[in-house]
Amino acid sequence: MTETSIVIILFGSFLGLLLIGAPITVSLGLAALASFLYLDQNPIKFVQIAFNSVGSFPLMALPAFILAGALMEAAGISKRLVTLAESFAGPVTGGISAATVMACMFFGAISGSGPATTAAVGMLMIPAMVKRGYDKGYASAVTASSGGLGIVIPPSIPMVIFGISALGMTVPVEAIAKHGPFQSVSIPKLFIAGFLPGLVISVSLMVLNYVRCKRLGYQGTAEGWSLSQIRGAFRAGLWSVLAPLVILGGIYSGFFTPTESAIVAIFYTLFVGLFIHKELKWKDLIHSLETTTWLSGRVLLILFTATVFGRLLVENQIPAMVAESMLSLTQNLYLIWLLIIGFLLFVGMFMETLAAIMILTPVLLPVTYSLGIDPVHFGIVMVCSLSIGFSTPPLGENLFVASGISDTALEEVTAKALPFALVSTLAVIAIAFIPQISLLLPKLLGY
Repeated sequence: MTETSIVIILFGSFLGLLLIGAPITVSLGLAALASFLYLDQNPIKFVQIAFNSVGSFPLMALPAFILAGALMEAAGISKRLVTLAESFAGPVTGGISAATVMACMFFGAISGSGPATTAAVGMLMIPAMVKRGYDKGYASAVTASSGGLGIVIPPSIPMVIFGISALGMTVPVEAIAKHGPFQSVSIPKLFIAGFLPGLVISVSLMVLNYVRCKRLGYQGTAEGWSLSQIRGAFRAGLWSVLAPLVILGGIYSGFFTPTESAIVAIFYTLFVGLFIHKELKWKDLIHSLETTTWLSGRVLLILFTATVFGRLLVENQIPAMVAESMLSLTQNLYLIWLLIIGFLLFVGMFMETLAAIMILTPVLLPVTYSLGIDPVHFGIVMVCSLSIGFSTPPLGENLFVASGISDTALEEVTAKALPFALVSTLAVIAIAFIPQISLLLPKLLGY
């Protein structure tokens, strides 16, 4: 009984089930169960591992952040953030599409989800761009591409999942001897580390947007900036602007944990929606709870099966085999980074982000730790790389959302989104090659 046979059974059955159209949760679960039976292990262990996978305190942040994002949309907070971003567009070439990128940054700071960010911003900004003379396909493409910022700008649901996946990670003995014992990845540190990389990707998107809009002739407003409009938008959106400040400020200052910040966000949104904006209705509360239940259940089902899948990988030394084979190709850190980013981009095209993180973290994290890469730095690069998958076919959830909002052919939106995916990839490579982009803020704040 060799590790090779386990790899064949585990990944062979997983890929086979995916090819015949089985849901990823079913594919992961059946592949893991087949491996358990092959190893002659008691299937009850499968259930025990799956049950323990949802017993971590940080995981409580997942449904709480989903509920907070749904409530903020219903309470009018996201709408005011978008209006504020739009007021800054002014006479700049491509100003309103640049404002779309900014709006995705704002909403990403309270959502933590790519498709949710695309939907919330796209419902308002795509019609606004079309009204200014933008092509529907381009308006949809820039929105879909910017929606990926929802999982990069903290707080981020995939970062929470990465932190959980890295708990109790087993790394090669040689790596421990060289770099010291592996420490658990701090989720607050991940959140802090994600801010500057999110900014780098945002700026790269806005630069490309400016170049393309200049070529396509998408001008800003003829009347220039309106200070009264900016003041009015800021005054109306003051409580909305305070939402990400309250969430991130509390985390960064250490006043509360990411899990606690999600609860604070819920109560803050309820207060603003009920007593300040007075837009939050009973039916909105019910709808937000339904959305949270559906999304949380979907994620937890993937988490159940992916945790068992990952445990099998670790117990059978498969990460060590991957590390050894990758390091045998080259010892050059930059080439290995390019291999990892290219692999993550490929995976992101076909696999749901959270499932990819839970499956690949036990495989790739020991490799990068062996090379002396900070686990937080790797986590940020992983999340940034997978965020591009939201706007690349064939899975590209953001493309489907934006295409549906604008009623534009998916092929047209995809073609116009690919240049943004390329520039985002270049930004991710820069983030990987320059660790300070991810690690500077945590260091300054004492993490």
